[in-house]
Amino acid sequence: QLQASGGGLVEAGGSLRLSCGASGFSFDIMDWYRQAPGRQREVVAGITSGGVTNYADSVKGRFTVSTNNAKNTVYLQMNSLKPEDTAVYYCNAKYLDGRPSSWGQGTQVTVSS
Repeated sequence: QLQASGGGLVEAGGSLRLSCGASGFSFDIMDWYRQAPGRQREVVAGITSGGVTNYADSVKGRFTVSTNNAKNTVYLQMNSLKPEDTAVYYCNAKYLDGRPSSWGQGTQVTVSS
């Protein structure tokens, strides 16, 4: 089961690194989503198993998604955090062979002004 971790409370301008993975885990595409209170869940960043990344405009230049060499853990490095980044962050592993995607439990990120 996917485990997401690394959330917390940080001041504006600070950094956090989220992790998502599990022993024996693999993925074809891993996306990070976030959901703020009263808002729809939105995708913020993603990475393929081949290392291709993409980012929402709102986080481009501030967030970096990466994976470890074993490709069983995906990280989301979040720098220059803003209060509007406050949300519950989720990871979602997708597979190209038709398997259903797998969600990690959310981790709360709170950015104080």
